[in-house]
Amino acid sequence: MSFRERLQSWRYNLVPDHLVGEILTKRWTDNAIPFLALVATLGVFGSIIPGFFKLTSLQESTRQLGEFSMVVTGMTVVMLGGGIDLSVGSIFALSCFSAVYVFFILEQSIWLALAASLATGLVFGAINGYLVGYLRLRAFLTTLVTFIFGRALFDILVTTYAADVQLSTATSDVLDFIGDSTFWGLSVSVWLAIILAVVTHIALTRSRPGWHVLAVGGSRRSAHNAGIRVRRTVFMTYVFSGFCASIGGFLIACRLSGAGPGTGLNLEIMALTAAVVGGVSLGGGRGSVIKGLMGAIIVLTMTNGLIRLGYGTGTNQMVLGIMLAVAVTIDIRWLKNRHKVLNEVYVAPVYLKMGETQSAVPGSGTPYELDNRLSAADHIGLGELEGPEDVILDRDDNLYCGTRHGEIVRFFAPDYVKSEVFAHIGGFPLGLAFDKSGNLISCVGAMGLYSVSPDREVKRLSAETSRSWTSIVDDARLRDPNDCDIAPDGRIYFTDSTKRYDAHDWALDSIENRATGRLLVYDPKDGSTKTLLDGYRYTNGVCMAHDGKSLFFAESWACRVHRYWLEGPKAGTAECVIRDMPGYPDNINRASDGNYWMAWLGMRTPSFDLSLRHPDMRKRMTRRLPQDEWLFPNINTGGVVKFNEKGGIVEALGDLTGDAHPMVTSMREHKGYLFVGGILNNRIGRYRISGADPNWTSPASYWGAKP
Repeated sequence: MSFRERLQSWRYNLVPDHLVGEILTKRWTDNAIPFLALVATLGVFGSIIPGFFKLTSLQESTRQLGEFSMVVTGMTVVMLGGGIDLSVGSIFALSCFSAVYVFFILEQSIWLALAASLATGLVFGAINGYLVGYLRLRAFLTTLVTFIFGRALFDILVTTYAADVQLSTATSDVLDFIGDSTFWGLSVSVWLAIILAVVTHIALTRSRPGWHVLAVGGSRRSAHNAGIRVRRTVFMTYVFSGFCASIGGFLIACRLSGAGPGTGLNLEIMALTAAVVGGVSLGGGRGSVIKGLMGAIIVLTMTNGLIRLGYGTGTNQMVLGIMLAVAVTIDIRWLKNRHKVLNEVYVAPVYLKMGETQSAVPGSGTPYELDNRLSAADHIGLGELEGPEDVILDRDDNLYCGTRHGEIVRFFAPDYVKSEVFAHIGGFPLGLAFDKSGNLISCVGAMGLYSVSPDREVKRLSAETSRSWTSIVDDARLRDPNDCDIAPDGRIYFTDSTKRYDAHDWALDSIENRATGRLLVYDPKDGSTKTLLDGYRYTNGVCMAHDGKSLFFAESWACRVHRYWLEGPKAGTAECVIRDMPGYPDNINRASDGNYWMAWLGMRTPSFDLSLRHPDMRKRMTRRLPQDEWLFPNINTGGVVKFNEKGGIVEALGDLTGDAHPMVTSMREHKGYLFVGGILNNRIGRYRISGADPNWTSPASYWGAKP
């Protein structure tokens, strides 16, 4: 290795460039900016204002925060539904006055005052919801009109009844408790705000109405086409906003025991700014209650801090305006350019120098020398199939394969002319295996590990494994489960080819060539899925050894086959038994003579091997060229190889004409025939194996003779 290549190896293999792309794909990154802004705001004002974090100061601030958070929570839900509510300040003020009027002037109970406050908010929210949701008026103009009307009405009522409120002698211990008391160091208003936020968050993320709100905010047309009652959903968001504002109004009425001209003034601007600063999208469908609360803390800390520093109302309004403008700009630009940024940074190739290999060219005289025997294979299902990636036969000699349409097709013995859809799973069924009870186990790309019973009942066995908390890469979800096999004790061993890409993005994974493949095991006894091995370049085929004490698995992009020991002194360890092959290995299955069949999905080329030593070139390629012009592994020519327990190559078969099976992803020996599948093929091949045992079957090899 030259010095330049050594530097490239250090640069691209040791510097974790891929973590940037991984972080940007995470939903929690949307919370990072508001969280950092929150920490910075608290840190700045806490350091420059004496006593900012004293208990008495915090208690007064949190009372305001509780009331303000109520309003922000309602505003957040409306915005998540794709709307906006500029009337929350008026509703807040009118609800406050309703409570004050009923309690201090009419001298009714505090609970009747609460009911009056809630009724005010619900009525105004219903008016907004009806106009915006059912009459489909513009939310901005409609709520602006409601705001003007509500504010005018409040000013009239306050002017008319201000003296009566001041002369009232009505008192209530409940009112004093709500307005002034604390519980475990926090005011009542804060506890109520926390309860409301938790309930709202659960409703949005765990209930059907909450999902409907997010769906409507994401795309009203799509939500309507999906059967969601869009108008009712929009209506309910405004009713909820009015409800939240009315609770806030009631709480401030209890705290101040009155209402004045400044009640709720500019509250709609503060609430809108808080929601947007927190990361709730103005376009709808993106955000959360937690984000809204972070924005509420930022805005309230900013405004109160500026007042305590001696700055006037004008400065506060200017700062809020700047914050809103910056937040809106970030929201719009990030939403528009997020995918562009990810496309620029996500694919992060590494350096790899492939080892020298032997030739597979006919006449080369190497063990890998391909011949033309597969071209003589008979065709099954010609033109009826799309992508039979794996093939398998049951005890009754019936033939099964998956298709790219999410189906498992069964061809009936003995002539395999008649077929039927055995089961519809969805996704792309890849590796197949029969367990002892006759259940057909399948790895389904981007979905997980599935089982189909003999009576065609489809059951998901696993879609995730234990999360590695030390890894930023999300390795809990099974992204590309590929092939599987079953041990004598019933445990299912299977590969997840890559943790970074789904099955259809295999080309990106090959170009990046990062070691993110793994070997996993599913235990049917407790339903657990565990990762056994990690750090391989596209783990693929899996096959139990004939004695059931170890298994073989393929590492496609590294052109290697490994053996993992289940029992004995090497238990829990893996060793490479075949390395530097001229082809990319895929599925592995047992042979009748005690050896193993292995598919080659494609052949190595000098150009791609060379590109693996130039990660910067591959990086530029994915950014500047359309995908159909990328350089990636050759999958147009492959074959079938037989190897023994020690990894020695016994024979190699191919289709040099390229007419029938130029690319092979699977093969299965059964009663003297080799059945051949390919992920890009439109047929299954059946090739008679010279000298093979005509009675040998894979089910009998695993589970004994047919009972």
